[in-house]
Amino acid sequence: MPRLWLPVLVSLATLASSSQAPSSTAEITSPDLNLVLQRLEEVQHQDPARSRPYDVRREYKVFRGYDRQPTSEVMAQINFVPPGLKTYKIIQAQGNSRGEKIVRELLDRETESAKKGLGSEITRTNYDFVFLRQETFGVVPEYVLGIVPKRKDKYLLRGQIWVDASTFRIRRIEGVPAKSPSLWIKGIHITLQYAELNGMWIPISFDAIATVRLLGDYTLAGLNIQVPSRPSTAPK
Repeated sequence: MPRLWLPVLVSLATLASSSQAPSSTAEITSPDLNLVLQRLEEVQHQDPARSRPYDVRREYKVFRGYDRQPTSEVMAQINFVPPGLKTYKIIQAQGNSRGEKIVRELLDRETESAKKGLGSEITRTNYDFVFLRQETFGVVPEYVLGIVPKRKDKYLLRGQIWVDASTFRIRRIEGVPAKSPSLWIKGIHITLQYAELNGMWIPISFDAIATVRLLGDYTLAGLNIQVPSRPSTAPK
């Protein structure tokens, strides 16, 4: 009898332990994508950066290929006046002149994109979205969404965005233009990091890997080093 009961007892013990152990293959429940996109669009429209003038001083370092030392360093002053006037001025440049030319190319794209207004926003009007996964930034969960432009436009990106799951602000954008920005730049991969500065949610870093025709690959690292306050121009 003991020999007959032994296999049964082992089987019961195995079932009991497996029922108590947490599943390691539990899937993360996908959020309601339409609700996420609705909140994301609302937050974008409420951002003071859309209606408040600001100045940004941005420092670029340009690297060629796998070089560890920059071939060019460029400092630019970027000014924004709502609703869609963004201008820039190169205030310092040193090193290879090609680096400055690449920086100007990207700043031209950025300032022209501001004029597009609603036409370049990350909204359902301009993009199709798909939920990819959930990640954690420190202690803050983020939704990673794939973005697919609805038309071929050099001001729209094909790639991914990282959305804060609590504030629904976009923390990171990464991708390639839906249309080549110029004949001179063969391809470019752009990464933008966002943060709050002076009460506004704006890009604080701009990184890009550009393939320049006949010249090869260049890497740009752009960082906002100063956001001086500007007196309000709103009527009292």
